[in-house]
Amino acid sequence: MREFTNRLRDGALAALVPVTACGLALAGLTAWVGAGRAGSPARITVTGGKVLLPSAGVGETAAFFQIANDGGSADTLVRVTARTVPGEVTLSRHRMRQGNAAYRSPVDSVPVPAGARLAMSPSGVDLTVPVPPDGWRPGERVTFTLEFRHTGRVEARAVVVPPTSASLR
Repeated sequence: MREFTNRLRDGALAALVPVTACGLALAGLTAWVGAGRAGSPARITVTGGKVLLPSAGVGETAAFFQIANDGGSADTLVRVTARTVPGEVTLSRHRMRQGNAAYRSPVDSVPVPAGARLAMSPSGVDLTVPVPPDGWRPGERVTFTLEFRHTGRVEARAVVVPPTSASLR
């Protein structure tokens, strides 16, 4: 009888782990669905645009945005354009070489996971922007169109700021 009781107890304990895991997973999914996030599309907002005022004679500069995805699905930034710039705006990632030398590396796209925020910065992802022949003045506004794989096009404005005054947070 004692052997039967031990087997019954061991079997119950062995079943408890997967049953508990399934229960927790079901509770998490129920909360996710209840919050309206399950299967909802990406909800992209783009704010905080800044374009760094280029130094005299420099043909390109950097631009930064804050991108939020408050939806339930991931999205991907695939392209950025600006009608008032004389060339192609490129997505870039800041890279370091030995000896603290920095350079920009073009990237094809930037993921924006569901419920996440992407803060473009000089030490991460940013935009490389050609400077118009007449240049820009501090306070001037530049309109960009950010294109996302699922959301489509989102227009956002960026203000031109001197590099020393740019708070990119």
